[in-house]
Amino acid sequence: MDIHAQKVLILDFGSQYTQLIARRVREAKVYCEIHPYNVGIDFIRRFKASAFILSGGPSSVFDKGAPKITKSLFNLGVPVLGICYGMQLTTKVLGGIVERSTKREYGGAKLIIDSKGDLFSGIKSKSIKVWMSHGDRLESLPKGFTSIAHSSNSKHCAMRNAKLNIYGVQFHPEVVHTPAGTKIISNFLFKIAKLKPNWTMESFIESSIETIRSQVGTSHVVCGISGGVDSSVAALLVHKAIGRQLTCIFVDNGVLRKDEAGAVEKMLRNNFNMDLHCIDARARFMKKLNGVTDPERKRKIIGNEFIHVFEAEAKKLKGVKFLAQGTLYPDVIESVSFKGPSATIKSHHNVGGLLDIMKLKLVEPLRELFKDEVRLLGRAMGMSDELVSRQPFPGPGLAIRIIGEVTEERCSILREADAIVLEEVKAAGLYKKIWQTFAVLLPVKTVGVMGDERTYENTVAVRAVESVDGMTADWVRLPYDLLESISTRIINEVRGVNRVVYDISSKPPATIEWE
Repeated sequence: MDIHAQKVLILDFGSQYTQLIARRVREAKVYCEIHPYNVGIDFIRRFKASAFILSGGPSSVFDKGAPKITKSLFNLGVPVLGICYGMQLTTKVLGGIVERSTKREYGGAKLIIDSKGDLFSGIKSKSIKVWMSHGDRLESLPKGFTSIAHSSNSKHCAMRNAKLNIYGVQFHPEVVHTPAGTKIISNFLFKIAKLKPNWTMESFIESSIETIRSQVGTSHVVCGISGGVDSSVAALLVHKAIGRQLTCIFVDNGVLRKDEAGAVEKMLRNNFNMDLHCIDARARFMKKLNGVTDPERKRKIIGNEFIHVFEAEAKKLKGVKFLAQGTLYPDVIESVSFKGPSATIKSHHNVGGLLDIMKLKLVEPLRELFKDEVRLLGRAMGMSDELVSRQPFPGPGLAIRIIGEVTEERCSILREADAIVLEEVKAAGLYKKIWQTFAVLLPVKTVGVMGDERTYENTVAVRAVESVDGMTADWVRLPYDLLESISTRIINEVRGVNRVVYDISSKPPATIEWE
């Protein structure tokens, strides 16, 4: 089954919202990909898109070196939707006039709809709230275009050429601040481009199984399991395709959450009959981490030791030619961004050395998916909601939630405190509503009183944040009675802790993790 028979090509001009466009298209069950605006017309022709979306961007069409696009794109007979900068560029390329606005529009605005056809079909109100972010405006439309919406500051906030199926909007329909935005994008996909909503997890599973089998053949595949959602879902998908040709290796590094190793083994081996090798390397990792306090050194040690342990175990297997990884689409997008790949990649993520050391080829079955789609995929394959809904957990584990030296005793203290935090948040029905909830062990001891005795023991910080993608985050206003329960239980049940504090910092300026 070719799930890519129809697809949308999103050309990225540098907007902070470009990934949101893709998410909205995917949510409408239409497959799409993001590529840099400068991929060239030959690539665009080979892509064979069913529709184009031109993203917004921080530039002005008047800037020196501003992103440009060839006029040939508009002659391919494919429906086009330009968003913000994408609309301004469309106008300029096709002969319209763009001018610098005397009054810039940033933030919420009221859009007056002048024509209810196609793009605004099904929107009952004549005026809607939209999110603007522009300093230029359209003064004159290209030949053949008509204005279909305006605002108090711009006489052309949306335009169309119904004959050529080229549309443009000055606002951002992809953000939540434009309530009717999902409807507008759906209208473009289904009423204008005439696409079908066939991008489903069931179709993805069917297509992926065919692709994996074709890629791997009769060779053996090895996959490293962390216990997180991405690696577990990737492993299960590969397992569904090739069965016992896949061997999964789970390394217990001593800095996992409470009962993590047992839970992973039960899920993959017992529930799905997967070939799983569990390696107890706790003593090895603890020895390497002895006396280390610098967070970056912790990351490198854990990353390097994982590679050494994984490589030694994988070499025992016969016929291994592929390494399966849970690479997600945001990682792929970042690597091909027109601004270039990210300058800083956390060191514990860098397992590329395995490919060179063992001369393996990559299998990345999730590289087309966003995080929320991975969760949907896991559910579609029968994974428990407990695993699929799991909050993100850092690669270096508890090592970067222990500020200062990592020892078995300090790991034990944090592991118990963290388990209590999660138990209480789940009992309150808030776990699935929060991006991340966890405990941090501080290198601070304070005086306390327990019974008739003074104590001098550890301090635990509790962190709970809400976020969409982890790029920004705000601290969660947990109910006071929940905070009280967490604090009381940690102090009463975790030996060595006599004080609990709550982190009320947002990202930025803080980070989600403490190290």
